[in-house]
Amino acid sequence: MHKDLEKILITEEEIHEAAKRLAAQIERDYEGERDIVLVGLLKGSVQFMADLLKNIDMMCTIDFMCVSSYGKGTKSTGRVNIIKDLSEPIDDKNVIIVEDIIDSGNTLSFIEKYFSAKNAKSVRICTLLNKPSRREVEIDVDYIGFDVPDEFVVGYGLDYQEYYRNLPYIGVLKPEVYS
Repeated sequence: MHKDLEKILITEEEIHEAAKRLAAQIERDYEGERDIVLVGLLKGSVQFMADLLKNIDMMCTIDFMCVSSYGKGTKSTGRVNIIKDLSEPIDDKNVIIVEDIIDSGNTLSFIEKYFSAKNAKSVRICTLLNKPSRREVEIDVDYIGFDVPDEFVVGYGLDYQEYYRNLPYIGVLKPEVYS
């Protein structure tokens, strides 16, 4: 699995430091607030959300959604499918969407509107990785771990055809693996 990578882009230690930094920022922004729900987007956000959650020292709950705009390919189709919806209502709650990577922005734009229609008190976005060069729609990202170049990244929850999620760091996949 490691041999399929061109390079390590972000180390495990750098990821853990980013989770601490983002958790501290969330604590400052939500000081005195109640009804905070972190919503992880499955499957890629699981590792990042777990580390983020361990570092947030305030009352909050979690939920998960599974959405897809990629199917089995490497590029977004632009169409978002809800595979698993929220388990609990989010009416009058402060929602923080936790994502592994923001690429085109289509998925997050859809989910932001979807949560607003479900009467969330507020909706913010927290992502480990941000790829602004690939943006197709304008979205505000409130918490960003790292901006990354337009390369195919895997590891720490990010996959190619469901593999590589278990790498403890973020690496760049060799083009011959996915071409």
